[in-house]
Amino acid sequence: MDLLNPYYLQIITFMLINAILGISVYLTLAAGQLSLGNAGFMGIGAYTAALLTLKLGWPLYVVIPLGGAAAVLVALLIGLPTLRLQGIYLAIATLGFGEVMRVIFLNLEITNGALGLSGIPALSVMIGRQLSQMGFSRVAGLSLQQAGMLAVLILLAFLLVLLVVFALLLRNSRVGRAMAAIKADETAAEITGINITYYKLLAFLLGAFVAAVAGGLAAHLTYYIGPKDFAYHRAVEILIFAVLGGSDVVWGPLIGAFIVTMLPEVLRFAAEYREMIYGVILVSMMAFRPQGLIGEETIRFWQAKWGRRAAG
Repeated sequence: MDLLNPYYLQIITFMLINAILGISVYLTLAAGQLSLGNAGFMGIGAYTAALLTLKLGWPLYVVIPLGGAAAVLVALLIGLPTLRLQGIYLAIATLGFGEVMRVIFLNLEITNGALGLSGIPALSVMIGRQLSQMGFSRVAGLSLQQAGMLAVLILLAFLLVLLVVFALLLRNSRVGRAMAAIKADETAAEITGINITYYKLLAFLLGAFVAAVAGGLAAHLTYYIGPKDFAYHRAVEILIFAVLGGSDVVWGPLIGAFIVTMLPEVLRFAAEYREMIYGVILVSMMAFRPQGLIGEETIRFWQAKWGRRAAG
């Protein structure tokens, strides 16, 4: 298998985008919030970044953070009333928010309605064009298309590493411990003096920002975005990252994202049953292994095993 084949490079690219979305759902779940709104925030980031690029010609390093900021603003507006809810009620409310955003994308003239936005400059093409203008026809034996896509992979991998480090630092910080206490027992956490609203809102905003960043990047990788890209099935898919991989540790949603990204390729023969397969996976994991594939006990097991091996 030629991993430098553009087809495989594209699969790995979307695997990294989904891993970033996995971090976003991990951050939201860090305070025990079952949110299905990350697809909506992803859409806000995608449309904001794409419109600023198409209409104003602003560079990617400007439009991506602005897309994240727009999502944070919307999350702030809906967060205060909805975060009073818990469990399935919060999930339903945030799923409703995602559907509202989809309808807005569908009906606004600036978003081009159901036709969506096309002609979004692809990051890999921009890099390849820049290399061509510099006089390169090939780079280290790679075509300019391959070199551009490989550069995008390196950029996404670097961003993912930064987000993983941030999530790990957050988990071990005072803020992370407060969020963990809320997730374990909200009433007990409030009795100990933890500001429940502040930490739940902070987790919600962090998840919204990261989801929007993923959306902005995805928009500049696919040439096109439309309202259906951020519909309820996308919200469920993002949640599956955490349900399948596990939400107790940072690595869980990443593993879940990698598996879910590969499933369409493995199950290409059953493409019409993809949604049903996702549903079976979701129900099965919640019934038989609610902690996901990777939980706290998994990490402790491997830490103990590596510790014994290091000790000889």
